[in-house]
Amino acid sequence: MAAGRPTTYSEEMTAEIIRRMCDGESLRKICRDENMPAIASVILWKTKHPEFSAQYEAAMTARAQHLFDELLEIADDSSKDKVLDENGNERTNTEVVGRSRLRVDTRKWALSKMIPKLYGDKVEQIVSNPEGESFRTKSTWTVQPVKPANEV
Repeated sequence: MAAGRPTTYSEEMTAEIIRRMCDGESLRKICRDENMPAIASVILWKTKHPEFSAQYEAAMTARAQHLFDELLEIADDSSKDKVLDENGNERTNTEVVGRSRLRVDTRKWALSKMIPKLYGDKVEQIVSNPEGESFRTKSTWTVQPVKPANEV
């Protein structure tokens, strides 16, 4: 019988998954490896094993920190922003700058979804009454797509 993907829960397997997530890898990338379980198995393990679920959530937080650190590295790296053209003139490499912007924006968006309370959009309102007294309200919210009424 040919060996297939592992499906049996084991502490060794989950420890490897958690370690790799803490190093910044996505679950999707980890589960692409032949010796790793399918994503569906890992999700099932989260529901059946509370200790793994807690470790998984901690790993997601560590992964988010890794993404945050990458944001700063990408934003601070200007090493390839300038190139010399065929005449020896220095010019901005708009392709590299644009790609860096995309990389930063993508990570910011991912962080806002992974940990919305920390990295999501925050709204602050200052409301005052007719006497001029004011108070502040703060809320964290995320925008969810809504189907148009004609598609419901």
